[in-house]
Amino acid sequence: MSDPEIAKLRAVIAARPRASDIAQMRADADARGKAFGLPADVTVQPVDANGVRAEWTSTPDADPSNAILYLHGGGYVIGSLDSHRHLMAEVGRASGTRTLAIDYRLAPEHPFPAPIEDAVAAYRYLLDTGIKPNRIALAGDSAGGGLVVGALLAIREAGLPLPACGWCISPWVDMEALGESFTDRAAADPTVQQATIQMMAQWYLGGADPRHPHAAPIYGDLSGLPPLLIQVGAAETLLDDSVALARKAGAADVIVDLQIWPEMIHIWHLYFPVLSAGRRAIASGGSFVRNAVRGE
Repeated sequence: MSDPEIAKLRAVIAARPRASDIAQMRADADARGKAFGLPADVTVQPVDANGVRAEWTSTPDADPSNAILYLHGGGYVIGSLDSHRHLMAEVGRASGTRTLAIDYRLAPEHPFPAPIEDAVAAYRYLLDTGIKPNRIALAGDSAGGGLVVGALLAIREAGLPLPACGWCISPWVDMEALGESFTDRAAADPTVQQATIQMMAQWYLGGADPRHPHAAPIYGDLSGLPPLLIQVGAAETLLDDSVALARKAGAADVIVDLQIWPEMIHIWHLYFPVLSAGRRAIASGGSFVRNAVRGE
C-alpha cells in the first residue's frame, strides 16, 4: 500500500523553488532545517573540536560515556549545524547517546580533503576527551554518509583506533555519478539529479582524483572497518551508490546491513517530524548504534 505521508511530502519538495546561487542554496537549506525546531528537552552546547566548529546535542537519557560523531549532508557545498540540528538531536535520542555534530568546511571555498581533515580532527577531539573508541559511532547523511566511510579510512591511515560502527544515510560515494539509478530513478527522485551531483562533485574535488578513496570510498580498501548500516530509499537516484558501497564492504568481509526502504526519498530521516517512516528509520539506526557501542 502506498504511503500517503511520503506522497504528500514529495509534492511539497517538488514545489520548492530551486536556487542556483550557492549562498541562497545554503540559506534555504538552513531555513528548512531550523523550521522544524527542537524539543524542549534537547540541550545544545557549542564547542571547538580541535579547531573545528561543532556542537553537542543531548537528551536527558544520553549516556555520557558514548558519542556519535555526526557529519551532515549537502553535497559538501551546503548544509550546516542549522540545517541538520533537529536530525542530529533525534539520532542521539534514538541511540541513547550524545551527538557531536561538526560544521566542517564547505566547497568550493574549501575543497577536498578539507571535510576529511575536519572529521578526523573532531574524532581526535572525542578521543582526547576520554571517550573510548568502541563507544563512538560515526553517522552522516548524503555527502556526510560518504564522509563517514572516507573518514574511517583516514582514521585508520592515521593509526588511530577505529570507532564501533558507521551509520550511512543515503550515502554519496561515487563522485562520477555512474550508477544506473541516476537514470532509472530520475523521475521518482524529487531531490537529487545527476547534473546536480556532477556539479557539486566538481566544486568539491577542485581538480582532485574523483576516485580517491577518501572522496569515493567504493574505490578504497574497506577491510577491517567496523560494522556499517546503510539506509537508502527505493526512490533515490543515489540508490546504486548504497548498493555499490554495501557490495564493496561485504566483499571486504565488513559486517554490513543494507536497508532499502520502499518509496522513500533522499534523507527521508530529515522529515521525521511529519514522516513516520523517518521516525522508524531513525529508530532502526539508533538500535544499531546502541548494540555496537555496547559490544552486543
